[in-house]
Amino acid sequence: MTETTTAADYAWLEERYESLTEAYCITLVRGLTAQELLRNLKAEPAGRVTGVEELYEPSYDVSGHSRLFVGAADLDGWALMVEYNGYLGTLDEIMLPLSRGRTVVSHFRNINAVDHFNWFEDGTLRLHFEPLFAHARDGSHPDELLTEMREAGFDTEEPDEGDEGLDGDEGDDQDFETLTAASFVLADRITGVRLTPELFASAEFRCGIAPIS
Repeated sequence: MTETTTAADYAWLEERYESLTEAYCITLVRGLTAQELLRNLKAEPAGRVTGVEELYEPSYDVSGHSRLFVGAADLDGWALMVEYNGYLGTLDEIMLPLSRGRTVVSHFRNINAVDHFNWFEDGTLRLHFEPLFAHARDGSHPDELLTEMREAGFDTEEPDEGDEGLDGDEGDDQDFETLTAASFVLADRITGVRLTPELFASAEFRCGIAPIS
């Protein structure tokens, strides 16, 4: 795990990729190439593009209740999967088998601020929580990364009785931005994979249309 990443390292996300962070799923899979990942997902090939932004239009053209458009890129020993308005990386029935013998980390947020963070390891869900409610964790090792979670920016403490949390005021957007950056930071610390604006702009993505079940 890396130990130096902070939310400041991901400030570029909201500045350059607002359309992604409104509704996205990022998944990192160790030990598979992009091509192998798409094959494991039984994805129908859908061409290649350069840069995360090029995934936007086909994602909204294709994604639906039975299939999702995904882009996968090769990193150093990892495959990066990016979904606009997708959620394939959050599905236990797909990610648990995929994680056998390897590590899978995914994080997700949709337009309604529903969010999830998942750490799968060797066929087990090691950690899952909703970033808005990071005090409510589950998985086989829910408290293993408490220090890293706090340093990333998550509030891991039980709320005081009667605390209603976010109430829909104008400050909520900043809260959501902070939590999105925190999810990228925690994934970075678990995997050691630093995502950068240069990588997002230059990555070569193999695209696919993957069945949800």
